[in-house]
Amino acid sequence: MTTHPHPHRSTAELLGSVRAEAALRRDSEVREARDIVAWAGLNTVQESADAATISDGYVDTGVPIAGEGAPLVSEFALMELCAVLGRSTVGGRDYVGKVLETAHRLPSIWEAVLAGRVPVWRALKIAEGTRLLPADAAAHVDRHLATFAATCTFAQVDRLVEEALARFDPTAAEQRRREAADGRRFDVHTHDAGTEGTVAVDGILDTADALDLDAAISDRARELADLGCDASRDVRRSMAAGDLARGNQPLGLDTRSLVPHEHGSTTKDPTSRKRRTVDLHVHVTDTALTTDGETIGRLGNTRSPVTTGQVRDWCGTPGTTVIVRPVIDLTGHEPVEAYEIPDRHRRHVQLRDPHCAFPHCQRRATRCDLDHATPHAAGGSTCPCNLVPLCRSHHRAKTHSTWGYTVLDPGQYLWTSPHGHQFLVDHHGTCTLDRLDHRQTHRR
Repeated sequence: MTTHPHPHRSTAELLGSVRAEAALRRDSEVREARDIVAWAGLNTVQESADAATISDGYVDTGVPIAGEGAPLVSEFALMELCAVLGRSTVGGRDYVGKVLETAHRLPSIWEAVLAGRVPVWRALKIAEGTRLLPADAAAHVDRHLATFAATCTFAQVDRLVEEALARFDPTAAEQRRREAADGRRFDVHTHDAGTEGTVAVDGILDTADALDLDAAISDRARELADLGCDASRDVRRSMAAGDLARGNQPLGLDTRSLVPHEHGSTTKDPTSRKRRTVDLHVHVTDTALTTDGETIGRLGNTRSPVTTGQVRDWCGTPGTTVIVRPVIDLTGHEPVEAYEIPDRHRRHVQLRDPHCAFPHCQRRATRCDLDHATPHAAGGSTCPCNLVPLCRSHHRAKTHSTWGYTVLDPGQYLWTSPHGHQFLVDHHGTCTLDRLDHRQTHRR
């Protein structure tokens, strides 16, 4: 039987209590991290042989627990600290190392931790990725995360770390790229086939090859649906992979690849293949124009950093088509009378707001609905300034519950929850504001 220890407390009261307890826990974590940094200042060593190092399983790597520029901590003193923390020596040195990495090599993030703007656990996750970077590369990560470390995704952190390595240690970055390329594979696990008649398939591909494969499978899956297949999307994609394996291409053939027969019929040229289309959003800065060596770009399809050398390799593939799109003015306004949203408006909004505009949501805007902030039926225009990306679940919450938002500026939204909690969402992420009286009216 379920018991309710506080049967007379309202939902609003319980939410306030949970919020207060979470704040106390965050404060305690900050105090502990601050004390660890002070402890490290009293327990440093000068010789690397006496310093605590990272262990990879049972193997001592010889790498200090924090990166270049952080203090070397006494190995034996650290054992005592780990015991006091209630952690194993291995787990404790990893934790302490990330605290020191944050405090000494990520000063902007550390300042945000002390001010309560960034949770300790999030800062330590960022530090985990920067520990092996050169000092200038770690500083690059710190500068770029200074304003949105509290809300960035760890995929964004990983991409930023890769970019920093490519900028400040291109030799190591190129070595990693070559090692990754050597690790490409594609496995069909036929040995695991059972009576159910299915097998698992997995692999690691070149990014461009993977995008080509995904596009081909998606196209064929949509065609199967158009032809009347009522299976789920996942099932149709698996069927599409089989069709591609048998050479069954989508019905929309390129007539330039048809070979005429002497009796007037045609078949598809077996030597022809689908042309690769490279669709890149290229952001060029003054440093990119003046810096010697490799320039770092960003692949719009995956939002990952990429060197210009890799782009040249992809674009040099025979049969590749390169599309150059005009730059979109993100401050421009192009209202149309129709309710339907033109593609150019959709691209505009997706570039301005990369994610769902709901508090803390990181669903990519390319996978979101576009909501008319002022409903079209109420006179709202179909214009980027009145369009907001919302993922399907948060779009439903805005439509069918008392969640609501106000557009302060394009790309800046003030949300109010059903019990009056307010959140400011902009390109920096989500900022929690003071709670208002839940009876205050707000825009749906």
